[in-house]
Amino acid sequence: MGEFQHGLFGCFDDMKTCIIAYFVPCYVFGKNAEKVGESCVMCALALYVPGLNIFAMTKIRGLIREQKGIEGSCCNDLLIYMFCGLCAIIQEAQEVGSLQDGQVMARE
Repeated sequence: MGEFQHGLFGCFDDMKTCIIAYFVPCYVFGKNAEKVGESCVMCALALYVPGLNIFAMTKIRGLIREQKGIEGSCCNDLLIYMFCGLCAIIQEAQEVGSLQDGQVMARE
């Protein structure tokens, strides 16, 4: 079993992802969900529903860990989201590459 490529507080490893997640975390979370086969829109909207947001975030992090062979548990994922939710969303985005060049909101 492996580990995430970026640490939980490695937000500044990719400034673009960090800035986008700070201002529109629902977009980044939705794109993360899309990378593991879940609905981008439904997961993005789930962030605004108390209770459902914790369930959705824990589920998506679990799917990312499963897909990438990363150690962890549901309990650990829940604690990470309760105390460092934004950092977790950024870490996941870096792991699955959900905001790679060419996939950001506006194209030039």
